[in-house]
Amino acid sequence: MAIILQYRKNILKTAVVLIVFAVAGAALVGITFTQTEDNIAYNEKLTLLRKLNNIIPADAYNNNLLLDTISIKPNRLLGTKENSLAYRARKDDQDIAIVLSSIAPNGYNGPIHMLVGIYDDGRLAGVRVIKHRETPGLGDVVSISHSNWILGFNNKSLGNPDSTRWKVKRDGGDFDQFTGATITPRAVVKAIHDTLLYFQQNQTMLFIQPETVLNKPEKPQ
Repeated sequence: MAIILQYRKNILKTAVVLIVFAVAGAALVGITFTQTEDNIAYNEKLTLLRKLNNIIPADAYNNNLLLDTISIKPNRLLGTKENSLAYRARKDDQDIAIVLSSIAPNGYNGPIHMLVGIYDDGRLAGVRVIKHRETPGLGDVVSISHSNWILGFNNKSLGNPDSTRWKVKRDGGDFDQFTGATITPRAVVKAIHDTLLYFQQNQTMLFIQPETVLNKPEKPQ
């Protein structure tokens, strides 16, 4: 009987030790996940901010670009089918520019996702392709990592060139196409022009001050 009781005690001790290690391990995994999740989120924000600052230089504004946002409903001119965030740049509460998400739905191999920055006077601050599936060596030239073609849109507007010239040169417009690839640049040119139209039609709404800015608390004396 004594041997059986001792055996049971040993089993109980082993079970307790295993439970303690399991709880400690789970807690450690949870803490590690939380810390890693925070780091991932922080790095994602830094990456996004770098992309935005490639379009709107950091010294052009002094608000928090990642917080001064507005949710945009799906829109035909933007090519979006889901809500998207627009980022507003301001300096001393003066509107400077906005960065909109835009999609060219008819790229050669599928949708081409872009960030389109527009100054408050309607000029393009810059455009960056952030996601695409275009053919390497041909359509992927729309990406800044492969060529400077996308920089050709800087400072363009609805009136520069006029609407009849917002096409690739093969179609009688002002913008270069690529050797062996016209569909991709044609899609991008049209999407950017449509984004400018959207901005023109919605500028007042796009720059509405967020509630957190309108009702921000006074600084303590």
